[in-house]
Amino acid sequence: MLKIGITGGIGSGKTTVCKLFELLGIPVYYADAASKKILNEDKIAKEKIVNIFGTSILDQEGLIDRKKLGTIVFNKKVELDKLNGILHPAVGLHFEKWLKQQNAAYILKEAAILFESGAFKQVDKVITVVAPLELKISRIIQRDGISREEVLSRMKNQMTDEERVKRSDFVIHNNGLELLIPKVLALNKQLTSK
Repeated sequence: MLKIGITGGIGSGKTTVCKLFELLGIPVYYADAASKKILNEDKIAKEKIVNIFGTSILDQEGLIDRKKLGTIVFNKKVELDKLNGILHPAVGLHFEKWLKQQNAAYILKEAAILFESGAFKQVDKVITVVAPLELKISRIIQRDGISREEVLSRMKNQMTDEERVKRSDFVIHNNGLELLIPKVLALNKQLTSK
C-alpha cells in the first residue's frame, strides 16, 4: 500500500483537500487530531508531559488542558521541542497501528509539520497544498477568529511553502480561483495507476 503524506502551511486548505480524497474512499490519518487524543489517552505520553510541565497543565478532571500547555510552549522553542519529543514518536506509533487496519490502494497521512516532525520518513510520496499568503491569512482569521498579527506569528513558526514544495512530489494549488475537485481527481488517478 502506497503511503502519501499531505502537508501545507496554516490556511492552505489541506483539510479541505483531504476531505475530497475521503469522498473518493481514500483513508486519511489526521496527525494533528491524533496528537490531541494522545495527550490524554496515551498514559505513558501523558505522564511524561505532566512530569516535564507540571500538574498546573491539568484541568479539574485531571486531563491535560491544551490551552494551558499551549501558553507554556507557544513561542518557546525549547519547551515546544520537549513536547514534540514526546508527541511525535507517540503519533508515529499510533499511525503504524492505524495503517495495519487499512485496505486501500493508498492512504494519506495529513500533518501540518510533516517535514519538521520527521513524519515524512513514514511515507513514500508527499503532496503539498499551497495558497496565496493573503488568502491563507483571511481563511485563518475567519476560521479561528484571531488577529492578522497572531496569524503571521503562527506562520513564522512553520516551514515556508517554497521549502515544502522543493521537498514534495506533488503540489496542489488551492488559490480559490480554480476548482479543487478536478485536481484531486487527477492526482487520485495518478496514484491509483501505480
